[in-house]
Amino acid sequence: MKKALITGITGQDGSYLAELLLSKGYKVYGLTRRTSTVNNERIQHIEDKITLLQGDLLDQSSLSSAILESEPDEVYNLAAQSFVKTSWNQPVLTGEFTALGVTRLLEGIRTINPKIKFYQASSSEMFGKVTESPQKETTRFHPRSPYGVAKVYGHYITVNYRESYGIFACSGILFNHESPRRGLEFVTRKVTHSAARIKLGKQKTMELGSLEPKRDWGFAGDYVEAIWLMLQQEKADDYVIASGENHSVRELVELAFSFAGIKDWRKHVIFDKEEHMRPAEVDYLIGDASKAKEKLGWKPKTSFKQLVEMMVKADLELERSK
Repeated sequence: MKKALITGITGQDGSYLAELLLSKGYKVYGLTRRTSTVNNERIQHIEDKITLLQGDLLDQSSLSSAILESEPDEVYNLAAQSFVKTSWNQPVLTGEFTALGVTRLLEGIRTINPKIKFYQASSSEMFGKVTESPQKETTRFHPRSPYGVAKVYGHYITVNYRESYGIFACSGILFNHESPRRGLEFVTRKVTHSAARIKLGKQKTMELGSLEPKRDWGFAGDYVEAIWLMLQQEKADDYVIASGENHSVRELVELAFSFAGIKDWRKHVIFDKEEHMRPAEVDYLIGDASKAKEKLGWKPKTSFKQLVEMMVKADLELERSK
């Protein structure tokens, strides 16, 4: 039986990846930080099938202890300070978690068992102010947030440990991937959740920043399959994972309100609000996942329209049950 250790198991990607690995017969361990309020909502349905270990990306000894206890074949690092807007308010903490946390994990693997395969969750935010479209593995990085900068560090330290120590270490440069399990602070979930609440008469309006930025949005459940496939290859490498399409925030809003059964979204959406704007915006992201298609045999199964519909339906169900 293969064993895997997932950091960030209580998050969106961690919960979907844990489900996938369980379906493939893995023994799954998850690293969780001790907090006064336990938030295991996303893994509640599989909690009896996984083993949770306490640890923190800021604490080297706890990471080493988790590796020693779980003896994993594979480590998936999905933990981070992952909300871009927060990274301007907490740039140093973002660097500690999202950048140096990767080094601490890799050091744990190097010193305990360098045969462990390692996956690092890189991000399309590393491209930032894009120099070419679509973006692929060789596109130059120009991050536009402390989060993006920290992710670039995490990406290159992963490459460095691969080249310096021969560790099987991969980075997946994932473009935006969403689901009903997405946090409410992210724009996709904010839009679908607000549309559901407005439809049910629980709120009247929603505030957003600019409606013009375009993103390459896919379904998180599809993307974790690509993550797993990266560690099943003979040779470690880095891959862009994306849908190859992009859509504006305006399209997202139009579609979500339409699926919620609201005729005119303009009556309910207040946009261009200064407090919801980023200090430096990333305007146009679209990924080229042809390498992943060729080498991993991966392609997304869920369209943007299907994704938004899935999220709106889930949020309508959630709000009706309250």
